[in-house]
Amino acid sequence: MEHEILMEAEDKMGKSLESFQQEIIHIRTGRASVGLLDGIEVEAYGSMMKLNQVATVAAPEPRLLTIQPWDKSQLDAIEKAILASPLDLTPANDGTIIRLPLPELSEDRRKEMVKMVGKLAEDARVSIRNIRRHEMENVKKLQKDGDLPEDDAHKLSDEIQKLTDAYVGKVDTAFKAKDAEIMEV
Repeated sequence: MEHEILMEAEDKMGKSLESFQQEIIHIRTGRASVGLLDGIEVEAYGSMMKLNQVATVAAPEPRLLTIQPWDKSQLDAIEKAILASPLDLTPANDGTIIRLPLPELSEDRRKEMVKMVGKLAEDARVSIRNIRRHEMENVKKLQKDGDLPEDDAHKLSDEIQKLTDAYVGKVDTAFKAKDAEIMEV
């Protein structure tokens, strides 16, 4: 039976990995991805709504995103939200659909993006290691209080370390994949 400390560590490390993966989805690679627009909120019907809640987003071509609002009256609001976003994209509105052409990325911009992803990966690794440190302290505290035998404490510490190595490996794998995706011309 898995110890609750190990399950808690795995849960927290999984959330750190998931957070890192969600952050790198939004980083532009020069290729159209509907996930690129996930962070954009549109003023619709008197409140702020996610873009995918007011329109259909598609990537019909490698360098083009299309946004088709369910209500044509939202075209201007969607266009304003895209222009106000940090994506630095210029929408083209034809009255029924918005087209977002993605420009080619320069070599310098690609390298800058790889550095940014590297920093996010390092932050995720630090977060995972902090979780390990916290859980190891919990193991030591339980052992000191006499609630956990020394042999079990060593086994649990080894399991936490294996879990940490596995999650750091997953972060590294995701980083390498995004690096290759960004640098691909």
